[in-house]
Amino acid sequence: MNRLTSVLAILGAATTLYATAQDAAFKAGPVFEQYGKHAQVSGVEISPEQTFKVAFDVEKGAKDGELNQSFNKLARFINMHVANGAKLENIDLALVVHGTATLDVMNNNSYKERTGESSANVKLLEALQKNGVRVIVCGQSSAKHNVTKDMLVEGVEMDLSAMTAHARLSQQGYSVNPF
Repeated sequence: MNRLTSVLAILGAATTLYATAQDAAFKAGPVFEQYGKHAQVSGVEISPEQTFKVAFDVEKGAKDGELNQSFNKLARFINMHVANGAKLENIDLALVVHGTATLDVMNNNSYKERTGESSANVKLLEALQKNGVRVIVCGQSSAKHNVTKDMLVEGVEMDLSAMTAHARLSQQGYSVNPF
């Protein structure tokens, strides 16, 4: 092995170790044990009285059979805030889904019929709803992608449009998460 190859091998190993150490800092829980990994930030606490009303907008769908990581952000939001002192009952989130992400809120039978894959999103959506998250799909995107109400994960709401859903949520005091 020449010197350059040795140096490159050492740098590759160091990069892998660094990435592994960084990933180890991110843990799921306390609300969602399978989703929503977050890192502890020392010196930052959330008052138990703090309230959150936040809408998340998701347009881009996941690859067939994969988890939509934008849906996972809601589990992450809940986990990291509860882990730092917030009360779960003071966190009020809504997920507004449109565009190609519309397919990711289909129930497993409909999703599998459409894509040939099982949906990786059903369990996460059910867990989010169980913990008070409203999931609202755009009626316009549903029409474009031929998704009917009976094809949705149980509990997913359909509104006239994503714009309508955001307008209604804004009137109810929700802010929109910018990313």
